[in-house]
Amino acid sequence: MTRFRRAKRIALMFPIVCAGFLMLNVADARAQANQWGFGTDLGFTSGTVNGTVFTLGFNLDYYLDRNFSFGPMMLLSPTGDLTQIAIAGAARYHLRFDNGMNLVPFAGIGLVHASLDTTIRGQRVDSNDTSHFIPLGLSLEYQASRSIALSSTLLVSLQHLTLDAPAPVDNTSVSLLFGIRWGP
Repeated sequence: MTRFRRAKRIALMFPIVCAGFLMLNVADARAQANQWGFGTDLGFTSGTVNGTVFTLGFNLDYYLDRNFSFGPMMLLSPTGDLTQIAIAGAARYHLRFDNGMNLVPFAGIGLVHASLDTTIRGQRVDSNDTSHFIPLGLSLEYQASRSIALSSTLLVSLQHLTLDAPAPVDNTSVSLLFGIRWGP
């Protein structure tokens, strides 16, 4: 009779164990299917028509694989006399090293809009312009966990913003940003 009870217990446990393995495999498949990443940055941009300005950065990435992603990025400088919004589509290549560091070069193309409301050399300037925007950059990331990385980014922006005289023409700017990345 004890053999019968043991066989009955095994027969009852078998579907539960199989269901458990099935649930683990489904959860693992869902984790691998998550192909989206998000990043946010905070820092400064120098070389603008208003000197150095505070900048916020956001990016959304779709990962084709763990090393290549593309998606929109946005830089926003909302404070002071200059308001600047830049939006571009960017491609990133993630070089992952064994020590938890990642090197991420990226490039993109998009549009930038700048609005300047200030006084330059005694003349009132209230002007805005929209131009092409070509971001070229390099991020150094520290992988804090499998899906979270701390980053520092150096970004060179190529554009051609011409605001009313006596404001200077803005052809390039350089940004230094610090942020967090979430990814697969």
